[in-house]
Amino acid sequence: MVLREQIEKREYETLSAYAVKSAETKGRAYVEAKDDLRTDFQRDRDRIIHSKAFRRLIHKTQVFIAPEGDHYRTRLMHTLEVSQIARTISRAPALNEDLTEAIALGHDLGHTPFGHNGEAELNVKHPRGFSHNVQSLRVVDVIERNDAGRTMNLCDEVRDGIVNHSGPHMPYTLEGRVVRLSDRIAYINHDIDDAVRSGVISQSDLPRECIDYLGETHGKRIETLVMDIIKTSDGRNTVQQSRDAAYYMNELRNFMFRNVYKSPKVISDDKIEKIRSIIFSLYDYYLENPDLLPAEERFLLGQDDDYELVKDHIAGMTDRYAVNKYVEIFRPENWSF
Repeated sequence: MVLREQIEKREYETLSAYAVKSAETKGRAYVEAKDDLRTDFQRDRDRIIHSKAFRRLIHKTQVFIAPEGDHYRTRLMHTLEVSQIARTISRAPALNEDLTEAIALGHDLGHTPFGHNGEAELNVKHPRGFSHNVQSLRVVDVIERNDAGRTMNLCDEVRDGIVNHSGPHMPYTLEGRVVRLSDRIAYINHDIDDAVRSGVISQSDLPRECIDYLGETHGKRIETLVMDIIKTSDGRNTVQQSRDAAYYMNELRNFMFRNVYKSPKVISDDKIEKIRSIIFSLYDYYLENPDLLPAEERFLLGQDDDYELVKDHIAGMTDRYAVNKYVEIFRPENWSF
């Protein structure tokens, strides 16, 4: 039997000097007894996987809303791809894979329904604005509770990696920085894959200079970017890309924004207006009727203001739940999504 203490000891023997050791975590907001088998980062990973917020990701849009076909990515599939890429990168320089995996699995827990369009509309509607990375931290710190009413109470390193996987601030751990880069590698490449499958773009549309450098196929481009990070960061207290890899990946990202993310072939003006109507109408409805929030969320009434709780509820919805709730409450005639 391999016990936690043996795993912690092994980390000192096998991990890089730059890796975070489980036994040296900055800890949790509320002190807990140690687990016999799992390190603190392994426990955090398990708490995230078993959370309701994680399960809901399967019905949240990545890019394509209600696509016809079984192979388009959802937010859950994106999360799993980020986790796989991040673990591969972390393994080569002997960083802490358990910490990396926990951050990767939790990084998008706060994402809205309807992908980035939903996030943009909630950012407009909510008086304090909305960022999914900040909401992800709120999910693990405040919203998600177990049967005993306790929060997830994650380690500080995991929380830091989640909130700083995007936005202006860098994670303070190398494992968090791996996830930050892996998130971008994953979404650029799998969104290309989905966009080609849908016919929005063709393989020949991709910028030739980027393909020549990164590779012709989905797998080759990911391999190029992963190997570049590993080689560029080898033996250093940093995680970064080479100048060329960063340039060509960013050029691909710019191409995707011009031709996919903002393309009417992906999201029509009519559908954007429907998303806005759903989010704005539900937000106003629950703000006027906070007592109609689900019972598992009403316990925060009086602890946070109603605006915050309504924002939490809207952000936690899946695409189909939001649509069904909108129809149930407002019943617009001849309305379909």
